[in-house]
Amino acid sequence: MTDALIEIPARRGKAAFANAGQVITVINTHGEQVVDTWAFCRTDLGEFMSNEHTRAHSLHLTPRPGDVLRTNRRRAILTLLEDTSGGIHDTLIAACDRYRYAFLGVEGHHDNCTDNLVAGMQALGLVPPEVPSPLNLFMNIPWSADGTLGFAAPPKPVPGGHVRLRAEMDLIIAFSACPQDILPINGKAGKPTEAHFEIN
Repeated sequence: MTDALIEIPARRGKAAFANAGQVITVINTHGEQVVDTWAFCRTDLGEFMSNEHTRAHSLHLTPRPGDVLRTNRRRAILTLLEDTSGGIHDTLIAACDRYRYAFLGVEGHHDNCTDNLVAGMQALGLVPPEVPSPLNLFMNIPWSADGTLGFAAPPKPVPGGHVRLRAEMDLIIAFSACPQDILPINGKAGKPTEAHFEIN
């Protein structure tokens, strides 16, 4: 339990324990940083926040305040209480990984959200059984009427904008300050930055 800001370092991951009823505030400190977000049931890591199950209940492509975020067993794991960030989030795109960067022309290692999740969980002595599709907070993936998707910079950065999520069960919350520096999702400058969160 903490009421102090915790840094998610640029290009890195961080995970923490949260108890049912606690509120997790995720802050887009500089206004243009995507934060991949996962939540796992503390007593069974095989149960985790699932975008596809959540969408079936909320009927929203992008979560809105009041939406209940559900697990792969359709139980409530988080509730989105407040959003001052502009409401641009993504539930469609998988976490970046070394294979993704190879497709983008990177040779050799590139920091990625999949490794960041594993590292963040390992710091707690845990190993995620898989890498679920994350809730990509602050990520702008516009779509058109014909179903075409794009990767775009934040339309209107809100430095210090945040979302507040209430834990509906004892859980592990995990984040990655996405290291994407090829596509413009972290701003047109392509410079990932740190973000912050707090649990209280």
